[in-house]
Amino acid sequence: MIDLQRDGDVFVLRFDDGENRFSPGFLDALGDALDTVEKSDGPGALVTAGTGKFYSNGLDLEWLGANQDQFEDYLKRVNGLYARVLSLPLPTVAAINGHAFAGGGMLMLAHDFAVMRTDRGYFCLPEVDLGMSFTPGMGALIQSRLTPGTAHEAMISGRRYTAEQAQAAGIVQRTAAEAEVLPAAVELAASLASKNGQTVAKIRTDMYRGALEALRGPVFV
Repeated sequence: MIDLQRDGDVFVLRFDDGENRFSPGFLDALGDALDTVEKSDGPGALVTAGTGKFYSNGLDLEWLGANQDQFEDYLKRVNGLYARVLSLPLPTVAAINGHAFAGGGMLMLAHDFAVMRTDRGYFCLPEVDLGMSFTPGMGALIQSRLTPGTAHEAMISGRRYTAEQAQAAGIVQRTAAEAEVLPAAVELAASLASKNGQTVAKIRTDMYRGALEALRGPVFV
């Protein structure tokens, strides 16, 4: 489900669970992997990647359908994941090997940078077409990481962005062919690994203080 390896100073955390939806087990395993990353000493950076044609499709709607009584707690866990990634004490890069939809797209936005595959996969926030709204924290994360126009279009229209369109809109920073997505992400992460992790975390948490407060706050208002 989750595989964590180290490539020099770069931790490579790979999701390998089909669509990589945020089931409770997936969230547990991801949390354990991030514990390991955070306990490391010395230079470091983190790359996350999916497998096959999915980076992540986000919320586990099937599990939610069977566990409606846990909806609020579940959303708090997901928001907590975004807050944790956004405040990690090291640079982070998402290697978008395929679809990054809904919650998976938001996880991508919690990273410092993203490299997206050119020949397959979309970035998309389809909540409007699913009849779902965003938690205050999710909305704050999206709006803090994207330009106002792009955030508006992505959230209101549910547009599917190709890699080239996502780069033009400032959603991702680099694009690459399938075989080069992970190497490009690792290369970018390695170039940042010497940055002081605590300083990176302080700068980032100051920049995104409002989003972090919203992510750690109520999921319903």
